[in-house]
Amino acid sequence: MKNSISIRTVSLLLSGVLLTVVFNSCKTTKQTVDHKDLSYLYNPTKSLINPRYCVINQTDESSQLSVRFSNNDLFFSEANPQGIAIAQILITVKLYSMSQGKALADTAVLNLTIQKETGKQEYVYNIPLKVEKGIEYLAEVKILDRLRLLAAQDFIQFNTLSTTNRYNFLVQGHFDKNELFSPVLRIDEYVNLVYSRGHVDSLFISFYKPFREAPDPPSMLLPEKTLDYDPQQVVALPYSDSLPMMFPKEGIYLCSVDRNIKDGFTFLNLGSTYPKVTTPEGMIEPLVYLASQDEMTELKSAVKPKAALDEFWIKCGGNVDKSRELIRIFYTRVMYSNFYFTSYKEGWRSERGMIYIIYGPPDKVYKTSEGEIWGYKKPVVRSKWGGRFTVTDSYLFFSFKKRADIFSDNDFYLSRNETLITFWDKAIASWRKGIVFRLDNPKGI
Repeated sequence: MKNSISIRTVSLLLSGVLLTVVFNSCKTTKQTVDHKDLSYLYNPTKSLINPRYCVINQTDESSQLSVRFSNNDLFFSEANPQGIAIAQILITVKLYSMSQGKALADTAVLNLTIQKETGKQEYVYNIPLKVEKGIEYLAEVKILDRLRLLAAQDFIQFNTLSTTNRYNFLVQGHFDKNELFSPVLRIDEYVNLVYSRGHVDSLFISFYKPFREAPDPPSMLLPEKTLDYDPQQVVALPYSDSLPMMFPKEGIYLCSVDRNIKDGFTFLNLGSTYPKVTTPEGMIEPLVYLASQDEMTELKSAVKPKAALDEFWIKCGGNVDKSRELIRIFYTRVMYSNFYFTSYKEGWRSERGMIYIIYGPPDKVYKTSEGEIWGYKKPVVRSKWGGRFTVTDSYLFFSFKKRADIFSDNDFYLSRNETLITFWDKAIASWRKGIVFRLDNPKGI
């Protein structure tokens, strides 16, 4: 064993000497790890842990953070003395009061040994947090998979500004009483809405028609299109925490405990195929980012929408195989945009969704209490000074600001005056030529 170690050490030393000789006159700067980068949050190939979160304010002094893991998030191993399939997860939470200059308000640690249960699809854990009335909060959640040594980080914003806003409601499946973590419901799904802050007599449901607009290109200094219309109908129901509710019509449903309060919990019905788009009519709509206004009119009025859709993509790809690849990438991004960025509208209709679909998952993501900054890597710049090469990375940045609205806590808009050069026209031209656009590909610029 000692000899093998000695031989390996010598070979490593010789390799080091050879590498020193080869690169002595040609050195590059070493890239450092960016620990603030959270781009893995929006890249399904980078993150193997994708939990869901929900916050409910139970009293004026306490809130509950719920964390849901699916089977795909957890790694179960039988390599333990008991020989049973278990996962080991560590959750740490730092709660910051944003109303008090990001002061640390509370901390929590949850060390989990999760035994796999046959047929169980999700595992939910609740973490109590100490809060005060009238405060904006940010919960920094870190999750460590002890077996795989994988980590994930998320930032959950909520507030205690009101006893009637969305953070005072819990949504459960009517039959199984399982906690639900998404406001998007299936057409035939029955739910219960549980109000946590005392007894109320009635629940008022305001129905808004679906939001169908798509944002303008980022190169245009225009405000984002928002929901600016009144509800079509308001229905009052006798309140009960076991009242079965189902929303079969596509649209937005704001549930309030008072007719005069424009605040509460919002349910969404976004169609039977959400988060995917699978019908020809549905697949035509996101093409608004690639097609001209005249082309969109033709596509939407086509007698045979599927044939018109196929013709559009074949013109882009040049052949059937290339067109299929373009379709796969484009509509996969549409689906993930819906998963990540849905607010009161499908995620692909948001400004984050627009950028995600055309440019791809961002290379850098920085989060603040005000919003997010996305960075896309430009072609590497190499410069030489004497015998030394320097590599400089530069990025195209998009800044998204968080907007407070009554329907969602996932509503962001693009700060267009911060990004005047976007390469949007070149990106669209690339897609139309059958090339998935990448900013760091010199041929794409």
